[in-house]
Amino acid sequence: MSKVGNVKLLVIGDVHGHFNLLVSKITALNQKNGPFEAVFCVGSFFGDNNSEWSDLEKCIIQVPVPTYILGPIFPEHAKFFKDKSGEDLVPNVTYLGRRGIFTFTSGLKVAYLSGAESSDLSGDKSEITFTQRDVEEVVTLAGGNSCIGFDLLLTSQWPANVELHGGNETTFDSAKGGSALIAQLAVTLKPRYHFSAIADTFYERLPYRNHQTLAESATHPSRFVALASVGNAKKGRYVYAFNIVPMSKISFQELRKQPDHCTPCPYAEKPLLTKKDKVEDIVANQYFYDMVSGDGQRNGKRQGNQEDHRNKKPRGDGQPEAPCWFCLSSPDAEKHLVVSVGLHSYVALAKGGLTPEHVLIMPIFHLRSYPEVDDETAAEIEQYKAALIKFFSEQGKSTAFFERNFKSKHMQLQVVPVPQTDPERIKDLFLQRAEESQLKLTEIPSKSDLRQIIKAGQTFFSVELDNNDKLFYKIDQKGFPLQFGREVLAGRELLNMPDRVDWRECKASKEEETRNHGQPPVFFACPGKSGHMNPTATSNESSSKATHLPSPSVLIRSDSGVIDPSTLTQAKLKPVPSQSTPGIGPRKG
Repeated sequence: MSKVGNVKLLVIGDVHGHFNLLVSKITALNQKNGPFEAVFCVGSFFGDNNSEWSDLEKCIIQVPVPTYILGPIFPEHAKFFKDKSGEDLVPNVTYLGRRGIFTFTSGLKVAYLSGAESSDLSGDKSEITFTQRDVEEVVTLAGGNSCIGFDLLLTSQWPANVELHGGNETTFDSAKGGSALIAQLAVTLKPRYHFSAIADTFYERLPYRNHQTLAESATHPSRFVALASVGNAKKGRYVYAFNIVPMSKISFQELRKQPDHCTPCPYAEKPLLTKKDKVEDIVANQYFYDMVSGDGQRNGKRQGNQEDHRNKKPRGDGQPEAPCWFCLSSPDAEKHLVVSVGLHSYVALAKGGLTPEHVLIMPIFHLRSYPEVDDETAAEIEQYKAALIKFFSEQGKSTAFFERNFKSKHMQLQVVPVPQTDPERIKDLFLQRAEESQLKLTEIPSKSDLRQIIKAGQTFFSVELDNNDKLFYKIDQKGFPLQFGREVLAGRELLNMPDRVDWRECKASKEEETRNHGQPPVFFACPGKSGHMNPTATSNESSSKATHLPSPSVLIRSDSGVIDPSTLTQAKLKPVPSQSTPGIGPRKG
């Protein structure tokens, strides 16, 4: 049984005018192993003898699967492609264009670059070559040097030095016949599969890593495959059939798994400098882009603000530059608002919250935003989120999460319950308010990890709803309305609390907060003698059954036993999993 979201693809090397053989091969494979969503031809599609082309033009023979081809390698073939960028040359055969990116309805993301690298040092481009400017334009369309990756990269020419550490031998010397620009493009785009041709040889190197071991967090690996020519005399492999789940449909944990025999990256770690041009200007000149956009419309412009952590973000060192209210070990922390403490993160009531159950999820140590957290902290935050969604759902409420890394010192994931509302409606309200504020809030894949999308230290605003819909905005130099998230949720359509948009207008004194929240809110409470129990109470003061305490909740222990959060210092932090403490936290039975 195939995986959900699997896409079946065929990739074929240089066709060289052997169109009857091409159609015969695709038809046979499609009948036996299909249906295939698409066929990609890399290398030279036309050859010395193109007499069979008329059979395709007259529909005497037809390609049974949508087939996408790159541009010419030889000048005599340019006439077949003239003024045809992004169009069908014949039914089911589409010329992609000189360079660009596009996305299938399945979510498959493809980047492509036609021709061979120009040897003209002046940078002038011809119909059969590409220059550094072409490569820079692809990078810019993909979101810059911080691109999170592509499912496929299609180039006719090989990347230079791809055989380094490759494991398998090849007769082709890419150091002489390959392209240094394509190698740099591969470093920047991090394709899961990179296909090339024109060397009339089959070569499949070992997968390589897109991160530096022990220096960067793991990200997805890349595979390079070069294909021989159709009908070649040496009977080299010229067809590559495979299944792939688009990276937009796969979890970050699954995506970054490293296969056996994964090698270091063969290319010099030299990132491409992106053009100064605006993405919109490049899109206007792109030959074939975003074949199907996220809304299902053909030829939509791609939102180019996806970021990545290839040059891995510096992890926070846990030490703030100045006193921080939100570091749990800080004497300035409002510990009377703390309701649950985990191994790496904790939950506290929001000061001046929109509702009594408005809480914050924050890292225990000093990290400015989610892109700085490590895998363990991220996993624990996800556990807290799941528990809160479950609790609010049982109360007939929806949950909205948002984070603003702009004019803030410490990561604060805001968690706000609202009356039961279709998440699509909440999303529309955020998008509508963003449009009114002239902010380009965009939707990102539900399984995407924010740490892949933007580097640590960069400013952003993000939203997540309880159906996993996610919205993202990269904050630029113009700034950002600080209360944007609260404005949307406090609006008439949801909480109808316009007077509570600014937390400073509704914050209470510590005495009032202690009086109002002397006991933890009910969803973090455990039944005890008085009906509720503070998570810092000792286990013999509670009953043996805990309810609604989100995992992972822990007690904070000192060498002398359980201590109150208000007495915490960094030296005393010794988290103990809640499962080991009777009466505290969720457990079976």
